[in-house]
Amino acid sequence: MTFHPQPTPGTATPWAFPAPERGALGNGLTVLHCDRPGQQLVAVEVQLDVPLAAEPDGLDGVANILARALNEGTDTLTAEEFAGELERAGATLDAHADHPGIRVSLEVPASRLERGLTLLADALRAPALPEDEIERLVANRLDEIVHEQANPARRAAKALYADLFDSADRLSRPRSGTADTVKNITRAAVKAFYDAHVRPATATAVVVGDLTGIDLTALLEATLGTWTGAPADASVHAPVTADDQGRVVIVDRPGSVQTQLLIGRIGPDRHDPTWAAQILGTYCLGGTLTSRLDRVLREEKGYTYGVRAFAQPLRSSADGSGRALLAISGSVDTASTAPALADTWTILRTLAAEGLTDAERDDAVQFLVGVAPLKYETASSVAGTLADQVEQDLPDDFQAEVYRQLAALDTAAATEAVVAAFPPDRLVTVLVGDAATIADPVKELGIGEVTVITS
Repeated sequence: MTFHPQPTPGTATPWAFPAPERGALGNGLTVLHCDRPGQQLVAVEVQLDVPLAAEPDGLDGVANILARALNEGTDTLTAEEFAGELERAGATLDAHADHPGIRVSLEVPASRLERGLTLLADALRAPALPEDEIERLVANRLDEIVHEQANPARRAAKALYADLFDSADRLSRPRSGTADTVKNITRAAVKAFYDAHVRPATATAVVVGDLTGIDLTALLEATLGTWTGAPADASVHAPVTADDQGRVVIVDRPGSVQTQLLIGRIGPDRHDPTWAAQILGTYCLGGTLTSRLDRVLREEKGYTYGVRAFAQPLRSSADGSGRALLAISGSVDTASTAPALADTWTILRTLAAEGLTDAERDDAVQFLVGVAPLKYETASSVAGTLADQVEQDLPDDFQAEVYRQLAALDTAAATEAVVAAFPPDRLVTVLVGDAATIADPVKELGIGEVTVITS
């Protein structure tokens, strides 16, 4: 039998990320829009300048409750009526709060865009914030906290942020608040937070989809343009600092048969000129099943189902004072905790000594650049990335430039960036597992002082 030769991949060609057009409404709302013919489900992202750092003392989580309450009725519609109107329009409306602000996301068929935008505008302009719904959302959040405490991955993240950042920095505390703060949140607190921070002058709307035949400016003025509020300056984010001296924190879970690993520090954010190289190098280290960490810890040693390395922007400012969380995450069986950490440190030291290979670089570029058209095939994915750029004070062509850089970067640049991102002596290691079993073997590794916490 004769087989045809296996096809070989060609050179990755950077995909052109859509370039938005900018404008502004009479009420001060900044607008970015992209016409994407054929994408009949239009995505609208509204970025509200409501950073978590603006939450009043003792009310961590009020931004999260406000975000959830935006879907609970308006001055003319009850929560049930508002949900019914969204359903009749074939629309979905969601909102969440994170460190940079609150993001409100609408998806609606292009044929019903006017109705969807009207409902979105009402939610922003005059949310009902009904007391009974606020009480329900607070109760739901308190229930979530119990579940988060039982989730090893969430527990590891909570411990890492608390250890990396100063306790006065909002980054050190859970985004959606703790039980002690959430229970203090009332309807009056949510309304006061809304009145103080939600206004069109500091907000941005991103609209992406098939806008053929739509007078978008007129439509936006008739809907989101009715939202009014006092002028204000945009928030200024404080620089991000952290103590990433190498050390180990064990969150004790007696009897646990697995250990959750989260190894992290802070590094450059997306304003840094090495960001694209850092993406490439980090992908080679732990971006997929064929990356170095998985090849050793999963395929060769059988410690884990998978380990990932990633970078996640925290707070960003145009002056470059923001930072990203750089981390390695996974789980291993309890007995393999110390051996897995030892192998991880060996991988990092070998990487620093010998660098990445050209084959690793080529595979990573093929994936990162080649998958872009698929990653951004929907209007919501494009709108989300454009809103991220707004949120992080990045230029509108940032993502397009990243793809151009990824295709051109060489192996040496990727190596230099990933080695700088993960220095073995500057990593904070959080382990959620059975301290009585794993503490002594981990101490023998010499990767930093070991502290055991129980809550």
